[in-house]
Amino acid sequence: MFLTDGELAAMPELSCYTTNLLAYLMPEVPDVRLRLARGVRLAVRLDLPPGELAFSHHPRVDTTDDGRELAYRSAADWPTARAALLDQLGRDGRVLVVGNTRHLPWAPGHGRSDAPHWLLVGDHRDGRWLLADHFTALTPLGDQEPWLGWVDDAQLRTALTLPPRPPREVTRRDELALGRTIAVPPADHHRWLAWQTATTGPSAPGPGVWSLDLEPSLARISATFRAEPAALARHADDLWAAARHHTYRLAYAVTEGALSPERAAAASVAWGELPKTLRFAERSAARGRPRPGVVDRSIDQLLTAQAALAADLSPKDWSNQPGETR
Repeated sequence: MFLTDGELAAMPELSCYTTNLLAYLMPEVPDVRLRLARGVRLAVRLDLPPGELAFSHHPRVDTTDDGRELAYRSAADWPTARAALLDQLGRDGRVLVVGNTRHLPWAPGHGRSDAPHWLLVGDHRDGRWLLADHFTALTPLGDQEPWLGWVDDAQLRTALTLPPRPPREVTRRDELALGRTIAVPPADHHRWLAWQTATTGPSAPGPGVWSLDLEPSLARISATFRAEPAALARHADDLWAAARHHTYRLAYAVTEGALSPERAAAASVAWGELPKTLRFAERSAARGRPRPGVVDRSIDQLLTAQAALAADLSPKDWSNQPGETR
């Protein structure tokens, strides 16, 4: 099963990982949108070295009723990767693959910026592959629109060629992309995701000490940016993704009747302002004029808006309690 053009354009505005993950999971996990909305969180690891952060934006939402979950698979060479993709496409009808924005002609980062980017392969005919990218956003490099089209073998191979030495924060994003730490293949491998038997794991997102609650998570973020302004550039994308996930959660709570539109709108505005403020502070710090107070004020405004939700948000499933959500 593959999404139609209308469904392609109607996917929620999340990160590129989560948007295409939802599209992939919908046939196997029909309630995945609700699972994600109820599970959205801002979990932050607290015991990393100074200036470093790791984030989990939601618990795992990919566990199926028959006991399967996703895991990375990879191959060092294209012929092996191609054969594995064809095999999985024949079994499942689609494959969730990991591309590189530098090699995606429809992406604003094409030719300019390396970043892992999840995509769907939905068909293979006459030596060509049907690719879908459901992600839409206004990025610092320009507009990203959903894309659906055919590519040949050479184009797919190039699209799935990842940067060989990604920064540590990018590796952590990949490790936590499904909500809990999973093993990531070598950076220079072609990479995709496949079903495996579900494993039991801790409720925490991964090794180390984690905050699963918004206020201490934001406090850690603020302290990190204050102590090391250069961390803004490394982690602005993480906070942008957090804002998108929380805005989605608020909108879904409104549709479920668990939150009034007025309360949701106020909190959504505060979430939307956070990444804008971080980008401003990042540029200012790059010019040698760090502005930690601007970041602190934006976080305080966000916490105030979130606190105003407490009296209005019900039932318990929408209370943003830590833990796995099914």
